Amino acid sequence: MNSVDKLRNTFTLASCNVLLQVMFRVLTFLLNGFTLRFVSKELIGVVNVRLTLLYSTLVFLSREAFRRACLSGESGTNRNWRQVVNLLWLTLPIGVIWALLLGSVWLWLLEVPDPEAVPYYGAAVVLFAFSGVQELLAEPLWVLAQAHMFVWLKVVAESLAMIAKCSVTVLLVVFAREWGLYIFSAAHLVYTGFLVLCYVVYFTRFLGSEEAEKKSFPLHRVTDLLPGRIRGEPLIDWSAAQLTWSFFKQSFLKQILTEGERYIMTFFSVLTFGDQGVYDIVNNLGSMVARFVFLPIEESFYIFFANILERGRDVHRQEQEAASMAAEVLECLLKLVVVIGLIITVFGYGYSHLALDIYGGSLLSSGAGPVLLRCYSCYVLLLAVNGVTECFVFATMSKEEVDK
Repeated sequence: MNSVDKLRNTFTLASCNVLLQVMFRVLTFLLNGFTLRFVSKELIGVVNVRLTLLYSTLVFLSREAFRRACLSGESGTNRNWRQVVNLLWLTLPIGVIWALLLGSVWLWLLEVPDPEAVPYYGAAVVLFAFSGVQELLAEPLWVLAQAHMFVWLKVVAESLAMIAKCSVTVLLVVFAREWGLYIFSAAHLVYTGFLVLCYVVYFTRFLGSEEAEKKSFPLHRVTDLLPGRIRGEPLIDWSAAQLTWSFFKQSFLKQILTEGERYIMTFFSVLTFGDQGVYDIVNNLGSMVARFVFLPIEESFYIFFANILERGRDVHRQEQEAASMAAEVLECLLKLVVVIGLIITVFGYGYSHLALDIYGGSLLSSGAGPVLLRCYSCYVLLLAVNGVTECFVFATMSKEEVDK
């Protein structure tokens, strides 16, 4: 696949990811507005801040470094994908270890919510941790799909999973409100279960088919997706494993910085659970554009830059056509996200109070909500530039530069 084809596929992937994120944020936006009218803001705060932080921390620390390392460098049939698959299966035991460690902290070291206001907290911690481990079962399939540009697989899988999650949440909120945190735990298990099921069903049907042969897919049987020793070859791709460790050290710090405010609220109890719920709703509203547009662009073009540029080489040792295309694409992306960021900053700052009043009534618009949303509108401009430049830098840096 030449650079033009890779660019075309990357734009398609980015467009689909944008549409996917729009659907996710709209559904989450409507779901939060709906549940606010049926459950307490304390319950929303525990779910959206504390339990979601447990899940995101577990999943991020278990797989992010593997994703970055295994999607870097050569792609397609040029890599030994059996070794890569073996490496990716390490995410599962690592996820189990993180689940035990983080679950213990969430259960025994953090403040336990009032059982009357927020029932079934202990069971919810266990179920959210289990859902994170469950999602890791699909990690080798996810990386294979991304590396080979199976654009619609991710869109369909995550769309079905999100629709199922929202449907379960709405039904249980309306008809089984007394279940408390069990409502959101069950919905999250359904979400991760649907994700895994979609990937497994697709690859089970795809491997060995005429389409797979036509695309020269490097794996041929379902058993190739499972870990196994390769005769006469190393068990895993050691260069990717070393790069994974470098990315893990960077990812650990990135997770702390990205979710810093949630860690502060969780570990230092600077806000009540009700105030955490209000903050999270405002945060979700303010970050809609960042998640709609900037995050899909960052994820998609990381793959593009990693595929057309050689990691660790300076510009003079790169293929000149690829380097020139990468420079032009980076320039266009920066111009695009800056324009979008400026629009959000201007209109978000002026209409924060009105937006919160329409969405949540006086519960959101009467307190510090409008000030928070105005600050976030300015922050979006910084997110715009940071995401694109970061995806380019980390797609091209050498292992030593990542460590540094």
